[in-house]
Amino acid sequence: MSGALDLFRLDGKTALVTGCRRGIGKAMAEALAEAGADIVGVSASLEPNGSEIEKAVTALGRKFWRFACDFADRKAVYKFLAHVEAKCPPVDILVNNAGTILRKPAAEHPDEYWDKIIEVNLSSQFVLTRELGKRMIGRGSGKVIFTASLLTFQGGITVP
Repeated sequence: MSGALDLFRLDGKTALVTGCRRGIGKAMAEALAEAGADIVGVSASLEPNGSEIEKAVTALGRKFWRFACDFADRKAVYKFLAHVEAKCPPVDILVNNAGTILRKPAAEHPDEYWDKIIEVNLSSQFVLTRELGKRMIGRGSGKVIFTASLLTFQGGITVP
């Protein structure tokens, strides 16, 4: 007899989790691995070997592919996608969790800060979703999950 949680098993699935090195992204990668998914982990500062998330995922008996990518660099995002396609199984689940913030009062917030934030938090996540989404549509299945900071809904003194 199987339990209710068996209905949510992800055995045989591959999940790509952006921002997987810490926080919510790390927790989501671990939870997906616990449910049976293999993990493609990417973060701007993910260690080349032996990261905490890699150890946690492989300790659960799941595969882990690691990538570092600067999501502020559009060419790097496309290069990352090419590496994923060449080295990993098809992505069944995309978790868009990567994000950044550069703090400065709105009246002093330079264009370079704004551009980087928009590229990391929106544009790169759109590119990933569009490109991986095409493949999901072609296969007739796939899931995309977006996370957002509470600052998405309200700014702050130094967060325009």
